[in-house]
Amino acid sequence: MPREIITTDDLREFKIELLDEIKKLLKTSSTAGTKKYLKSSEMKRMLNVTSGTLQTLRINGTLPYTKIGSLIFYDAEEIYKLMKENSIQHTN
Repeated sequence: MPREIITTDDLREFKIELLDEIKKLLKTSSTAGTKKYLKSSEMKRMLNVTSGTLQTLRINGTLPYTKIGSLIFYDAEEIYKLMKENSIQHTN
């Protein structure tokens, strides 16, 4: 079985390649998506609505949410999907 000798230059090159790959993965994951769950304050800002309007949207079933204790969370993916499904296309 042949043996290879790994030099410090080989290790240095491997390190650089590995760091480049990690940077790519981090960049992709940070730009690929948003947070998984949004808090009420983030939803109000995103939709530009008041607390009362946000509560009404929860009560009438328009916005799906999860409540843990006194905190309310919205699944960002579900909200974006809901917004897309309810998009109105105007034709002239």
